[in-house]
Amino acid sequence: MPALPARRARPLADLLAACLVLLAVGWALSVQRKLGLDLYPQQFFAGVLAFALPLAFLTLPARRGTDREDVPLHDLGLATLSMAAFGYVAVRYPDLVLMIFARPPELWITSGIIIVLLLEALRRATGWALVLIIAAFLLYALFGDLVPGRLQGRPQNWQLLAGYLAVDSNGVLGLPMSVAATVVIAFILFGVLLGITGGSQFFTDAAMIGMGRFRGGSMKISVLASGLFGSISGSAVANVVGTGVVTIPMIKRDGYPAHKAGAIEAVASTGGQLMPPVMGASAFLMAEFLAIPYSQIVMGALLPAVLYYVALFIQADLEAAKLGIQRVPESEIPTKSTVLVGLHFATAFAVLIYLLFWMRYQPERAALWSALALCITALIFGYRGVRPSLRALFGSFARTGHGVVEILLISAASGMVIGVLNITGLSFNLTYALVQVGGGSAVMLLALSAIVCIILGMGLPTLGVYVLLAALVAPALIEVGIEPIAAHLYVLYFGMMSMITPPIAMAAFAAAAIAKAPAMATGWAAMRFGWAAYVIPVLFVFSPSLILIGQTAEILFAAVTASLGVWLVSAALAGYFVVRLSPLKRALFIAAGLMALVPAGAFDGAILTDAVGVALGIALILAEMVRARATGATQETPQ
Repeated sequence: MPALPARRARPLADLLAACLVLLAVGWALSVQRKLGLDLYPQQFFAGVLAFALPLAFLTLPARRGTDREDVPLHDLGLATLSMAAFGYVAVRYPDLVLMIFARPPELWITSGIIIVLLLEALRRATGWALVLIIAAFLLYALFGDLVPGRLQGRPQNWQLLAGYLAVDSNGVLGLPMSVAATVVIAFILFGVLLGITGGSQFFTDAAMIGMGRFRGGSMKISVLASGLFGSISGSAVANVVGTGVVTIPMIKRDGYPAHKAGAIEAVASTGGQLMPPVMGASAFLMAEFLAIPYSQIVMGALLPAVLYYVALFIQADLEAAKLGIQRVPESEIPTKSTVLVGLHFATAFAVLIYLLFWMRYQPERAALWSALALCITALIFGYRGVRPSLRALFGSFARTGHGVVEILLISAASGMVIGVLNITGLSFNLTYALVQVGGGSAVMLLALSAIVCIILGMGLPTLGVYVLLAALVAPALIEVGIEPIAAHLYVLYFGMMSMITPPIAMAAFAAAAIAKAPAMATGWAAMRFGWAAYVIPVLFVFSPSLILIGQTAEILFAAVTASLGVWLVSAALAGYFVVRLSPLKRALFIAAGLMALVPAGAFDGAILTDAVGVALGIALILAEMVRARATGATQETPQ
């Protein structure tokens, strides 16, 4: 079959990737205004997709999981056609957007090409799951009158639907693309530069120094390194693959069972999608959905994410104690003098935090200035005697472009879901139906929503999970009086739990493949390690003090008691405190922990439940310490 040779295809793909990122950087820095160009944001989004779709067809084979060197001519044709279609929309957008209801052939033909090519590129990037979900929404828009009951909709003319989804600001060129094409690209560029300059290695080395000298150090290194990397990564599975190839063999070598080694990495990597600042790109989109400052999202998400990792650290420590696993060998831990040279990497994060929270910069602009600070300090100081070359730094644009293609495709396709919800009224109907099924009860609706979130999230990347759930489930929670930010964080948490919840636990299965462990055993172990993420969202829905809404004293009290509760439940699940716990003691630890976890403002009388849990927990802790001392057991301390 005729094909474009790899030696020509690869430079072409790199050029498209670099142009994509440079276009986003230019838009973030308002270069178009300085050049006197008065452009609609949708023209910029269409321009980004005019590079992203061709890049997908040049680099992604038609059959997923296969490798290819040369690019078949039919894929080259699809790349050319997609660039022409989106380029046409970018140039003609001001006129096309006024023609949607007139349905001229030039609009619906171009729009039809865009929708078909976008779905094909999405299939190549992510598989069939998201494509089939979007196809179901498209069928609903066309044949909604055939759906019985409360979800029945009005059928749409297919020409009108195509134009609306491809050109209107509520479709492909809508809210998800506005976030992906600006904020996400900027932060992914920052993350790529961290890898090029040695920043990622610095954080891994710092985790080794911080945790390697404690018992079970390898598992704690995995938790810390995956949490740091995952907080700026856009995918739980990519996080597992990126850090797991290093941490999972290390954990296994220290004596942990293979399925637990994979499970702890999967849970740590998934938690990175819940940890600020990036949260799998969902933080920025959440701010847009709720029309509140990004900084408010970050502050609200911080304490629940910290509790998630506290639970994981405690379980890692207690598992190590129970299995008798010692610290990492001294020879494998880098010296402090070697790692201290890399402290300059903290400058970039200081710049990022300062610009975001004090100067109130737009997130994308703050990320770009932080990336510049990172490059400057890396060129001056380097890390471990190595400084990045200018060629490598400039090459970061192409690497970023390749890295964001999947997120851009997901964002554009997610816009079609939002478009269908808007044009058909399905969002209102679904909200009404969920509230009706829940019987108006917040508890019933939360349970139903959690199940829906886990099912809908199976097999989908982070951003796709959040967009789908924010549009379908969050409005129903808000309708029954739940705080909007709590509702959106709730659906994000349970959507992400699909990554570690069998039967389709993508992150756990990816970790199992690396660990060479049974997939389902790894998934069930991951659920146990990640238990906090199934409980904490319910708590912050009923008591927003856990998402930093309320009086300072109330927030501090909730944080302290929740931390104690996390410790107690984690000990019960591990079956170990200072010594092994009997089944009765484990039950008491769980009971005390769950009562302590309940914030004082969750419901009338909750402060009494909290007090009982804290008192019982302290009594159990003291009793176990006395028993351990009496039997001669001691807790191991760092060497």
